[in-house]
Amino acid sequence: MASPPDQTRVIVKERSGCALHAWVHGPGNAPLVVLTHGATMDHRMFDSQLPPLLAAGYQVMTVDLRGHGHSRPLGGAPLSVPALAEDVLALIDEAGADRFVVIGQSLGGYVAQDLVLRYPHRVIALGVIGSTATTTPISRLDAYLLRSSVTWFRFWPYKHLRKLMVTSLAHDEEVQAYAREAMNTLTKEEFLTIWTAVTHVHQPLPEYRIEHPFLLTHGDQDRTGNIRAVAPAWAARDPQSTYVVIPDARHNANQDNPDFYNRALLNFLTQHAPTDPSQRK
Repeated sequence: MASPPDQTRVIVKERSGCALHAWVHGPGNAPLVVLTHGATMDHRMFDSQLPPLLAAGYQVMTVDLRGHGHSRPLGGAPLSVPALAEDVLALIDEAGADRFVVIGQSLGGYVAQDLVLRYPHRVIALGVIGSTATTTPISRLDAYLLRSSVTWFRFWPYKHLRKLMVTSLAHDEEVQAYAREAMNTLTKEEFLTIWTAVTHVHQPLPEYRIEHPFLLTHGDQDRTGNIRAVAPAWAARDPQSTYVVIPDARHNANQDNPDFYNRALLNFLTQHAPTDPSQRK
């Protein structure tokens, strides 16, 4: 498929009954930055990151995770974070990239962590927005509350649930409108399937450390779970972490305050994944 003048390629890959979609922008010889979105969102949640990343000379891939956006239907394989990570890796392979930076928001942050855990040789650096550490042990009570949330959501009127979730994701009205539109494309059963995958994400590995350069961020107004409470300890755990709190931002912090987030991201990438070949490790 010939690339249009803006150097954008659309990749469609059939995998386990789903037509996975990804969009690759920028020069093919530049470091690849892969952006993975949160649950119920889609690739558009990173629209504000594309211009500065491309202007800085990076190649950028945005994806629609299985069951989201254009990547429909869910397919026959059981939905899990490792399965989503395998989908993303298949799209990266299709794009022809060997190593890459992966940046993930919420569910996408879990996918990013899984890629680093199982394919450390492929990952240059990692960024997480509004997620928790999948490898940190959690209490039995927290595990129970997380798993039982599927039951609560099953009996929660879906219209009301979506309304509450949209307001928790962002305070910016345009971002809320986008989130509402993205969520409205999902049936309640699809949402529950996706959320079930989120509740099974933890795989405690007490001795594990992320050894890669790691940008950990969240919004200062993110009230999702215990993200804000546990982030400082997570940042202290991993030796190459950079911890940045995004001001005036809720859960979708990269959308709520894109200018601040983009500066933090580009500072991190310039140090750990420079576009100048002579500066790369």
